[in-house]
Amino acid sequence: MMLIEKSCREFVDVLASREPVPGGGGAAALVGSIGMALGNMVGNLTVGKEKYKDVEEEIKSIMEEAKVLQEKLLSLVDKDAEVFKDVAEVYKMPKGTESEKKAREEAMQAALRKACTVPLDIMKNAGEAIRLQRRLADIGSKLAISDVGVGVHCLKAALLSGKLNVDINLNGIKDEEFVKNCRQEMDILIKNSIEIADETICIVERRLGS
Repeated sequence: MMLIEKSCREFVDVLASREPVPGGGGAAALVGSIGMALGNMVGNLTVGKEKYKDVEEEIKSIMEEAKVLQEKLLSLVDKDAEVFKDVAEVYKMPKGTESEKKAREEAMQAALRKACTVPLDIMKNAGEAIRLQRRLADIGSKLAISDVGVGVHCLKAALLSGKLNVDINLNGIKDEEFVKNCRQEMDILIKNSIEIADETICIVERRLGS
């Protein structure tokens, strides 16, 4: 059974167990998907309301993008498990001879590089989702505006958690150029997205009268 096909209780139970997957990456992806789903909910609660008819088409457009991001993030739950299993398989490889050690090391480097791609994708999609939430903070129904804030907090957590999962894989990668490029890409994503997330939260709080 795919992880995303489990019930909420089953997912949490296996997350808390000694099973290797899901782990932090899968949890980050799921939280991100939930964060974007909250944006979709705000859109659904805004569309059709006379008060917001002037922005209805824009809301619908945002919801189309949001649905895609919501599904992408959800799919990354199982993709994260897949790449982790690739790393785990390398640990089972023999290392008795020099040629076996070399083959094992090469396989490990390839597996770790691949393992970086999923949490990096989590970060990218979370960043795009935060951008959509930023606009919803301005034009979404005030009656559901707190859910924009909750969604952004979830997406911010997914973004920062994704970075941690890239970092732990980078620690084992010997290709300095690859590591440098990954870190630079993450730094840009963090800087831009956190700034937008924090701005969004301020707008939500202002509209709430906090």
